[in-house]
Amino acid sequence: MDLDALNFTSTTRPIAALAEGAPGTLAIIVGVDGPSYRPLGAMMAVLEGRRRVGSLSSGCVEADIALHAEEARDASATRRVLYGRGSPFKDIQLPCGGGLDILLIPNPDPGVLAEAQARHAAREACTLEANPETGTLSLADDGETGWSGTRFRVRIDPEIAFLVFGKGPEASTFAALAQSAGFPNTVLSPDEETLDVARAAGCATRHLVSARFPGDLTPDRRTAVVLFFHDHEWEPPIIAAALDTPAFYIGAQGSQRARQTREFELEALGLAPEQFARMKGPIGLVPSARDARTLAVSVLAEVLAHQG
Repeated sequence: MDLDALNFTSTTRPIAALAEGAPGTLAIIVGVDGPSYRPLGAMMAVLEGRRRVGSLSSGCVEADIALHAEEARDASATRRVLYGRGSPFKDIQLPCGGGLDILLIPNPDPGVLAEAQARHAAREACTLEANPETGTLSLADDGETGWSGTRFRVRIDPEIAFLVFGKGPEASTFAALAQSAGFPNTVLSPDEETLDVARAAGCATRHLVSARFPGDLTPDRRTAVVLFFHDHEWEPPIIAAALDTPAFYIGAQGSQRARQTREFELEALGLAPEQFARMKGPIGLVPSARDARTLAVSVLAEVLAHQG
């Protein structure tokens, strides 16, 4: 496992760092008082040599957390560390002015972590439950992040994934942006140049030979389907099929006039207006974006604002 590649864009990367049984400590934010850079349930792994995978603040407490994590591992005992408001460590200040309660679990059960990682890879949601006294971990199908009685839970949802249909720089630029941000994505295009640019950015690609939604694609409630076609006749069959899935976001590039034409064609395919009411278009937070880069940032921001 290349731990250098494990940055902190994903909830599960600290889990993956410990899932193979390497000595280390799992640090979890179990309490937040006031503003915080990272949310309740954020995790960080501290490995041998105080090497860190993940982040629990803007960088102001990680080194100290690593010190306490090492001590917890040496003592084979869980530990709670408080920073900011009410903390005994007066020399360590949180710039946001809030407080963080960190649970340290030394040498967490690698079997439970490996199962959590496998379920995440299979795009199955689960909840990691931790006993703060014993450090015992378990998995549940349901449950939200937070305290449940004497146990703390961390909800682990699949990553937001993108299915990017289209042709030209708008499609490839958007996919490259999503890729650089660490979101799984697949570019589907009839245009080899578009696919080549997407591959060069590290994106998965598929060649479209007709205006249809591939039957083997199974969007889930954490999938966004985004269309970047100038030839709008490609859109209706793809959108109609996408609307029959749980995808939380379905949108297409184009003007208000293009949207109206799209709706007429969807009605011609037998869809009722209430069925395509959730279709977005024009897409993006920046009105009438003409530049591919501006459009990409604008659409990604809109998708994340609508995430399910």
